[in-house]
Amino acid sequence: MKAATKKSPKKTLKQELLSQVVEHIDITSFDARPIINSMDKMSFTSRDLAKATAIFNRMLADKDCSVILTIAGSTSAGGCMQLYSDLVKYNMVDAIVATGAAIVDMDFFEALGFKHYQGTPFIDDKLLRDTYIDRIYDTYIDEEDLQNCDGTIAKIADSLPAKPYSSREFIREMGRYLTKNAKKKGSLVQTAYEHDVPIFCPAFTDSSAGFGLVLHQEKNPKKHITLDSIRDFRELTEIKLKSKTSGLLMIGGGVPKNFAQDTVVCAEILGKEVDMHKYAVQITVADVRDGACSSSTLKEACSWGKVDTAFEQMVYAEATSVLPLLASDAYHRGHWKKRKARAFSKLFK
Repeated sequence: MKAATKKSPKKTLKQELLSQVVEHIDITSFDARPIINSMDKMSFTSRDLAKATAIFNRMLADKDCSVILTIAGSTSAGGCMQLYSDLVKYNMVDAIVATGAAIVDMDFFEALGFKHYQGTPFIDDKLLRDTYIDRIYDTYIDEEDLQNCDGTIAKIADSLPAKPYSSREFIREMGRYLTKNAKKKGSLVQTAYEHDVPIFCPAFTDSSAGFGLVLHQEKNPKKHITLDSIRDFRELTEIKLKSKTSGLLMIGGGVPKNFAQDTVVCAEILGKEVDMHKYAVQITVADVRDGACSSSTLKEACSWGKVDTAFEQMVYAEATSVLPLLASDAYHRGHWKKRKARAFSKLFK
């Protein structure tokens, strides 16, 4: 008589919805140079991307140029997490300005062992709420995991001396924590810590970190840490002052983009002589008709004394579709191999 076969337990609705993990693209696994070379002979967004890639390569080949990466939006959750880490690992980025969500809710979150999942925008969001799933367009996050991330931020804050911290300083402590506790190695936060690449989040509390820091202050009402965004501005301006030449690679716009651009104006206000950012590339889907483009076009930024117009390129495209091509092209052209690492975090030790 045959032994009865055990039936595998039926998946819950939540398990079914969180079954397809987002995998992050590896720019070293393919060579985009032939595609970019071909796009250079095309028109429209293809040619814009080829020009932007050429400018980024020019930044890397310029021995005097410090490269600042700015990240807004949800490209990290959408599959570009390893890409950003590789830009740091292969010395193609010297400082980073990002939203708190990109650094905490996405990168640090996955370093703790949690995942983002492929989903669909065509779903009842009340159903997602009932199952405790958060949605970023067609990508899902387990809210319970996110609250665990909040608690980890609170735990790090509890372990630090009560005083004001720049976001750069606190994120460095997050990187230090990951060196001993990461479930997933090679996150942007940990890689930046290990390579002395500073990360700034001017609106740090507008993220999962905010909830964690509220928990920290609730637990420690009389003796807790605070964040000093003014020191963020001074520190990033100091990086601009230490750079003979600077270039911007901007993904999205908003606060990170404007914060990085404003270092030129801040230096002037402090009475320091400084050149505008010599190189600038922005990848965005924002529109210009409302007078913003999520913090001005690059040509418009020139009128404010922020960005030179000799080497600037706007690329109007959804970043996950074009950024991997730009980054892969730069990786395989290899200008990063001859760059001197800036290790700007050492400025603030």
